Amino acid sequence: MTKYDVVIIGSGIGGLCCGSILALSGKKVLICEAHSKPGGVAHSFNMKGYKFESGPSLWSGIGSWPTTNPLGQILKLLDEEVELIKYKGWQVIVPEGNFDLEVGQEPFKKRISSLRGNNSVKEWVSFISAIKPLSQIISEIPLLSTSPETINILEIMKLGTKFIPNIKLLPKLNGGFGNIVDDHLKDPFLRNWVDLLSFLISGMPMHDTNTAAMATLFNEWFENESYLEYPKGGSESIVKALINAFKKNGGELILSSKVEAINFSKDIASGITLKNGSKFISDFVVINTDTWTSRKLIPQEILKKWSPKAKDIKKCGSFLHIHLGFDATGLQNLPIHAIHVDDWERGITAERNVAVFSIPSVLDNGMAPKGKHVLHGYTPANEPWEIWENLNPHESTYRNLKEERCSIFLKYLRKIIPDIDNRIELKLLGTPLSHKKFTNTYCGSYGPALSAAKGLFPGCKTPIKNLFVCGASTFPGIGIPAVSASGAYAAEKIIGKRAYKNLLRKIDL
Repeated sequence: MTKYDVVIIGSGIGGLCCGSILALSGKKVLICEAHSKPGGVAHSFNMKGYKFESGPSLWSGIGSWPTTNPLGQILKLLDEEVELIKYKGWQVIVPEGNFDLEVGQEPFKKRISSLRGNNSVKEWVSFISAIKPLSQIISEIPLLSTSPETINILEIMKLGTKFIPNIKLLPKLNGGFGNIVDDHLKDPFLRNWVDLLSFLISGMPMHDTNTAAMATLFNEWFENESYLEYPKGGSESIVKALINAFKKNGGELILSSKVEAINFSKDIASGITLKNGSKFISDFVVINTDTWTSRKLIPQEILKKWSPKAKDIKKCGSFLHIHLGFDATGLQNLPIHAIHVDDWERGITAERNVAVFSIPSVLDNGMAPKGKHVLHGYTPANEPWEIWENLNPHESTYRNLKEERCSIFLKYLRKIIPDIDNRIELKLLGTPLSHKKFTNTYCGSYGPALSAAKGLFPGCKTPIKNLFVCGASTFPGIGIPAVSASGAYAAEKIIGKRAYKNLLRKIDL
């Protein structure tokens, strides 16, 4: 029976970041992935020459240095580079109009001026001014260095000096972002826009979305020199870079290897058992799955040590998906991204009210056959699981409902490509059941709905010795930067604070 220092359950971005850092530190690490593809939600799949994304399509802060993005910092630490294509913006289709929007402060101010007038511009300037000191704190105290379970105020003071005049603002970073919005924005469009951005980041409205996460985003998107990044080859390129770093330092990854249970010796995590019966011994176990899946892997007598509150965690909504391969003949100036909001009055969490589209082949022609485009569209965290959970995917009731509810995608797409129906060569539709099946997420959800207004996400430590967690169910929460940081925090607990700090010093963090 093979012995490892650490076994990690799940090869999502959090697990890969954790494993890569552990391997870099000299640990013998095994990552077990239930799916046939690594990457968790950030995996892609190929069909008839088209490369489809299953998850994230909007990236920033990876290729620039210095950066506040934990994933960018980890890739730097691992000495891994990803080929990135820079671009500036997306298309927006909202009740106020259909327009192109670029990142950066000045383009957005010009758009506000044309849509809402100068008074609204002044509101926005005031809002950005309030966020800048928060962004400065984040720049001075890298998220990668701020594990909530180990950092203290003295270390914070050592990490940063520029933010000291704003030290009273520190508590705001862990609160709901909506409080800052309420203090500075009255214009309905601006409030709706920020609410939408918050929802896309966290799966929750702005009052429930963590301020630190949004301050980081605004730091990346609304500075004068801001740009967005598309990893050539899609999210798979990010996953490959992390796996390469992991393997070159001795890490092992096994796919199609579902973990059946975590094993214990005298109430201490001591390894795992796979569904096929294979067992692996380890000194530590790290779980990179959602909180609901995690609990199923632990015997009840051990699980009693866990907080009862963990049983009652609410989930974010799920998704509808569409994947298209279509004829690109004669199409010019298509956006790589388009965001559609049907009705602000219904609210951003309303079912099928918001849709996001990505056409990566606009930038990367390797994503589709010559003369074709590939598209991924989804409704972010607003599709109820409850209407799908008891349906059989093989029955007509399910198929009919899928066609009916996914029809909004083509309705919205016709505003971008009027003749899209005649161009489609390949169409795949997905529901919460699809999302659950292919990403192994609880109820196909975006993750836990833990409101920043009510406290922080739990840390990576558990009440069980030698057992740690990372991913979207842990601090700092949902999103690629957040889960990357969570993986690093779990690694820190295993290799020790001093060794972890020594690693970060290599990249001046």
